[in-house]
Amino acid sequence: MRYLVREKLFAVGDDYWIEDDRGHKAYLVDGKVLRLRHTFELKDAHGRVVAVVKEKMLAVRDAMKIEDADGEVVATVREKLFTPFRDKYLVELASGGELRIHGDLIDKDYRIENQHGDRLARISRKWFRVRDTYGVEIADGADTGLLLAVAACVDHLAAEEH
Repeated sequence: MRYLVREKLFAVGDDYWIEDDRGHKAYLVDGKVLRLRHTFELKDAHGRVVAVVKEKMLAVRDAMKIEDADGEVVATVREKLFTPFRDKYLVELASGGELRIHGDLIDKDYRIENQHGDRLARISRKWFRVRDTYGVEIADGADTGLLLAVAACVDHLAAEEH
């Protein structure tokens, strides 16, 4: 399934919809204002919280935590210690293991893979002509909420770096 995502997720107080490939409202990005760190909630079309994303404070490397609806950390997106030119971030899963992020982060053409090399999501702005948008294509059976939250984290961390 493909989703249309607007860039600049962390503009103060911005709320907007992520649409599915049929143009239907699928997820609401609910930006939180008056917080010390960048925070947003990802809600499904029925208003249920799917994920909460928070920028980690006082981290040695840039990082963002992804929590489930119960406030349990499910993943942390962070910069790698050693970074080749194009692969800068990694997702550490609370359940063990990691997801790898490969590709061109600046031009939004990258993929998220599990530790076995299976592609879980592809992120690309090439699918759309609309400015400041990109697509997220999620593999069948993959955790859509987590992968949309990971894409949002990478978008934010890459934007802050540049």
